[in-house]
Amino acid sequence: MYRSMFPRDIFDELDTLHRQLQRAFDVEPSIRGIGRGGFPALNIGTTPQSVELYAFTPGLDPATIEVNLERGVLTVAGERKDDLASDQQQAAVHINERFAGRFRRVVNLPDDVDPNGVSAEYRDGVLHVSVKRRESVQPRRISVH
Repeated sequence: MYRSMFPRDIFDELDTLHRQLQRAFDVEPSIRGIGRGGFPALNIGTTPQSVELYAFTPGLDPATIEVNLERGVLTVAGERKDDLASDQQQAAVHINERFAGRFRRVVNLPDDVDPNGVSAEYRDGVLHVSVKRRESVQPRRISVH
């Protein structure tokens, strides 16, 4: 009987199926409650002055990342090329755990954000988006005389 150099692993195939099903039914994250995974992985936090979003996107060209803010909805989109799908390589791929393809993450922001106070910076594979809050909404201490 012929034995493959890379035998099928039923648990690996079930894990792959599980991830695909999760991706298909994924709930979009919200500032009020984070959904389940996706690419890119996100960290979202708030300060009294801003909403801070960190998207972990190693290996991407910053020029290919689109960041949009419209009506309180922040969208991060782009595409990661598949390094292993090159026609020039005649190698068989046995394991490919790195995400490749188009991606889009959508985050609903609080009502008090300032659409004119958005900045984005990409460094060392991490996209940092900062959205300022309106000054009129920020809490302040009022002295009593």
